[in-house]
Amino acid sequence: MPVQALFKPFHLGALELPTRVVMAPMTRSFSPGGVPNSKVIEYYRRRAAAGVGLIITEGTTVGHIASNGYPNVPQFFGEAPLAGWKKVVDAVHTEGGKIVPQLWHVGSVRRIGTEPDASVPGYGPSEKLKDGQVVVHGMTKQDIQDVVAAFAQAAKDAQSIGMDGVEIHGAHGYLIDQFFWEGSNQRTDEYGGSLANRSRFAIELIQAVRAAVGEGFPIIFRFSQWKQQDYTARLVQTPEALGEFLKPLSDAGVDIFHCSTRRFWEPEFDGSELNLAGWTRKLTGKPTITVGSVGLDGEFLQFMVNTDKVAQPASLENLLERLNKEEFDLVAVGRALLVDPDWALKVREGREQDILPFSREALMTLV
Repeated sequence: MPVQALFKPFHLGALELPTRVVMAPMTRSFSPGGVPNSKVIEYYRRRAAAGVGLIITEGTTVGHIASNGYPNVPQFFGEAPLAGWKKVVDAVHTEGGKIVPQLWHVGSVRRIGTEPDASVPGYGPSEKLKDGQVVVHGMTKQDIQDVVAAFAQAAKDAQSIGMDGVEIHGAHGYLIDQFFWEGSNQRTDEYGGSLANRSRFAIELIQAVRAAVGEGFPIIFRFSQWKQQDYTARLVQTPEALGEFLKPLSDAGVDIFHCSTRRFWEPEFDGSELNLAGWTRKLTGKPTITVGSVGLDGEFLQFMVNTDKVAQPASLENLLERLNKEEFDLVAVGRALLVDPDWALKVREGREQDILPFSREALMTLV
């Protein structure tokens, strides 16, 4: 199967990508003090230089007291972090690539003791107590407005430093997804109850981001059925329900949906070969990004624990067939690109035998 489909340009309004290869967002935790440094700049530059059309950065925290959940994660607010990101943008653009930040709030995943302010608990849709102590602060309507404003400000800052769009992280059991998911959203106000109500926070947030950046600045929205807390979780069980869930998000201002799955080749619903990105494109008419173990023979869950397993490069034939059929528009590559900055170049030149295998050790360094 010819690989040309991966290396055709993609156009959406003012966004022009040289290839269909997207670097998936992957938390790397190499930004002490929340500031991307010279190693982070070089890490992204190398991927752009080797033919990645669009880089979606690792999750970057928005300007809210409880947005961060992990040490050494980059921020997307404040003078020094934004100056660091500006250097990343310039380096990627010099190589002909495009880049968007993934804007992130971890929500109730945050633990007391986490930087930058160890006294701040997680924030979530519903309060949680443990031994009489608040471990998750149930968000008030003012808190919701504060977080919405933080995302809008981050998007505006992204635009001002030359980013090519933004991705809003609405997946994987973090804050926005915690509102979507009935298991974590037990609210009884207009932000809880039906899935339409549980989507209200995300819709208002997307609308605020759109208002902040104006028309024509791409908004990507990442969502997933699965959660970190439950890999078999499903927000919706049918294509009809998926359409009902996605339409308000699409109408609010999403330009591209990034559909997170563990394995891109798995059908999302019985009776059709379409994956989540395929169904999303069909239902919304918007471009989609597929993702999930692209280019590797082992999926990421195997590497969430200490292991000496190795994921070897895998055939792209199934992926290319689907891309040629326009099931989806863009292809996000995660671990294969994390370990091998030249992955796209090697695929393009037919040098699959030179692609590096992925092991857990790759997470320890930026290359």
